[in-house]
Amino acid sequence: MQAIILAAGMGRRLGELTKNNTKCMLEVNGVRLIDRYLRQLSKYSLDRIVIVVGYEGQKLIDYIHANYPDINIEFVNNPIYDKTNNIYSLALAKDYLCADDTILMESDLIVEDGIIDKLLNHTDKDLALVAKYEQWMDGTMVRIDDNRRILQFIPKAGFRYEEADDYYKTVNIYKFSREFSSKQYIPFLEAYCKVMGNNEYYEQVLSVLTLLQNTTLRALPIGNEKWYEIDDVQDLDIASTLFSEDKNRFQLYHKRYGGFWRFPKLLDFCYLVNPFFPTKRMRDEIRNNFDTLLESYPSGMGVNSLLAGKYFGIKQDYVVVGNGAAELIKVVMEEHTNGRVGVIFPTFDEYPNRLKQEQIVQFIPTDSNFGYTADDLMEYYNDKQLSLLMLVNPDNPSGHFMPKADVLRLAAWCDKKDIKLLVDESFVDFTEEYEKNSLLHNDILASNRNLMVMKSISKSYGVPGLRLGVFASSDTELIQKIKKEVSIWNINSFGEFYMQIYGKYENDYRKACRKFCEVREKFYEDLKQIDFLIVIPSQANYFLCEVTNKYTSAELCELLIEKDIVISNCGKKKYMDGRNLVRIAVRDEADNARLVEVLKSLA
Repeated sequence: MQAIILAAGMGRRLGELTKNNTKCMLEVNGVRLIDRYLRQLSKYSLDRIVIVVGYEGQKLIDYIHANYPDINIEFVNNPIYDKTNNIYSLALAKDYLCADDTILMESDLIVEDGIIDKLLNHTDKDLALVAKYEQWMDGTMVRIDDNRRILQFIPKAGFRYEEADDYYKTVNIYKFSREFSSKQYIPFLEAYCKVMGNNEYYEQVLSVLTLLQNTTLRALPIGNEKWYEIDDVQDLDIASTLFSEDKNRFQLYHKRYGGFWRFPKLLDFCYLVNPFFPTKRMRDEIRNNFDTLLESYPSGMGVNSLLAGKYFGIKQDYVVVGNGAAELIKVVMEEHTNGRVGVIFPTFDEYPNRLKQEQIVQFIPTDSNFGYTADDLMEYYNDKQLSLLMLVNPDNPSGHFMPKADVLRLAAWCDKKDIKLLVDESFVDFTEEYEKNSLLHNDILASNRNLMVMKSISKSYGVPGLRLGVFASSDTELIQKIKKEVSIWNINSFGEFYMQIYGKYENDYRKACRKFCEVREKFYEDLKQIDFLIVIPSQANYFLCEVTNKYTSAELCELLIEKDIVISNCGKKKYMDGRNLVRIAVRDEADNARLVEVLKSLA
């Protein structure tokens, strides 16, 4: 058995990273791709490793000679690497291919060790490693039957998204027997090159063999084994996260601040959304209008304020729409760069991060569950001379909820003290009987001019990708000022269309919120069965949990990342008194059950 590695390409899409080196010299987390390959292959009793070089080939040869003197490595040179494709590189190695059973690999891959084990230990002599299609994959696809026979090779130009559920992506690692290479593959490769030329791909020959039903090649799905193909800097970034050391992986995921769709196997218990809304019908309506929305400019602030007013049943003059609540938080907090601001800790850090440290007057609950009342706040801040008091309700990360009547008492107290009260109710629709708990009503806003309400549409409405949020107040001068601070097209056409059609789905939303409360209660009871967790009751779509006696919060997060599950480590948040705290989002029943199962396995 031998291995052939194709490493002649220029890697143009990697720009400066391959300016002076071929792609397999690229480093992922400090380890070159070629070093990882050779380390993996050295575990097996291979007679030789053949590397086809081209671009910057001599550098690669010198590097390998200097670092791997004990491995039998031979080289084949493709002198016209800039005019040919990998079919020609493989054709140059055809004598090797016909001489022995071969593992054929492309040099721009990073794979787990188990993938090569799976290939070599399988009894089939001729195999193509394949992976179930995921949205990040590009290039040649195949269809296979229940017996792993390859029914069809599908080139990039033939890809049909409506059929993607049936596709498998070729991993670009093969096992060819000597008989297959000499009697099937190489004769067809030579004929193909004569007819089609050398600027083609070697998988096209496999496609011809499949069409003629003249092949012993079978597909071998890799299951959950990790792999990635590195063609550009984004691929490198994703691969660096996927293949990071366990102790670093958690931080690398969190530094992305989202974008987890690039990791389809990752189960996200960190970011906070409604698992039951939007409904399929609403999604279908948005999909049906995709082309029109993609090609159209959104309306300006006037129309979008009208839509937001309709959405929440409040006056257009009372509301401003943001590109997510984050845009509005920035603008609103910059309105309060002078004066003292009361902040209840722990909290959503985006608010205090927008303030100068000397402005912040902190309130830290003494309750072990981070609970507090309106009376607690009024007593504490009575002599603090605030200009603004911040209240996130339900609170993030604790899930603590102050009843609406108490919030209104607090607003009246603030009015008497000439204090602005900013209430973030992004999670209020997750509370029991949520429809009675919102402050977004004309009469409430009109009678409390000092009251300001912030609400993210990402969370309870389940559309974080649309980036929508609203800020509301009866202080119309403030609303107009904020509208001037944000750009005229601060939201896109998809967000605008979503607000436009939401009214048709309000009943579905109510059902989704009721279902959510049922699922949260079941999840709460299940989490309480984990003997190393103390679960703090919550009225939001997450639970703050204290990790006790077995792990630190950081250790638990790292263990879960190994299982492709991400939660939030709150142990480093301000004013947590060194407690090992994690925040766990509530997802649907199946995902919640999966997490509980994994946690039980760690007990």
